[in-house]
Amino acid sequence: MHWTLPNILTVLRLVAAPALAVMFLYFHRPYADWFALILFVGAALTDWVDGYLARAWSQESRLGAMLDPIADKAMVVIALMVIVGYSSMSPWLVLPATVILFREVFVSGLREYLGNTAGTLKVTKLAKWKTTAQMVAIAVLFSQGIFEHYLGMAVWGMDEALVSDILEGRVPDELGLGWYLDGMTVTGWVGLVLLWLAAGLTLITGWDYFTKALPHLSEEA
Repeated sequence: MHWTLPNILTVLRLVAAPALAVMFLYFHRPYADWFALILFVGAALTDWVDGYLARAWSQESRLGAMLDPIADKAMVVIALMVIVGYSSMSPWLVLPATVILFREVFVSGLREYLGNTAGTLKVTKLAKWKTTAQMVAIAVLFSQGIFEHYLGMAVWGMDEALVSDILEGRVPDELGLGWYLDGMTVTGWVGLVLLWLAAGLTLITGWDYFTKALPHLSEEA
């Protein structure tokens, strides 16, 4: 194994994937959300950096080619698991997350079955857009969790009537409840829209990979 900087960045991204879940085991929210968001965004940026450096420095390797998609999938799968696990299990969130997780497992299984012929399932530009949409959606949904918990902390101990008066402008909003609520609402909707977009791209690219693999699946053993 050749430990170039691009390969080291890829390995760090792979290690960061389970660390996302660990954040919620050792830190209280919203601090866990903050750490997870920073870790996820930082890892997502290395996905672009390590590929760029590998091409620019002619350091592309079989190790990097193997680990890069694994790191991407691990980041997305674990992040979605955490987000769904700490959500209200809304079907609007669970359904696209399920589609994404199923596709990742299905395509990984196809690649493993095809073995040496897995080169027929090369990553397409649309698949790269799919990954980008997934990562942006997840980052926004982590942000939504931050706004949600700051709002919860701000209204702690208040009765519903007082909270309603503040949000409707009858009482001065000294704690910024309206700002937290708006942030939570906007990031929640944007995150869901992006996640559904990612799920749509996931289905399209998954079907594309399946049709490319079909001739090999129909061959006699």
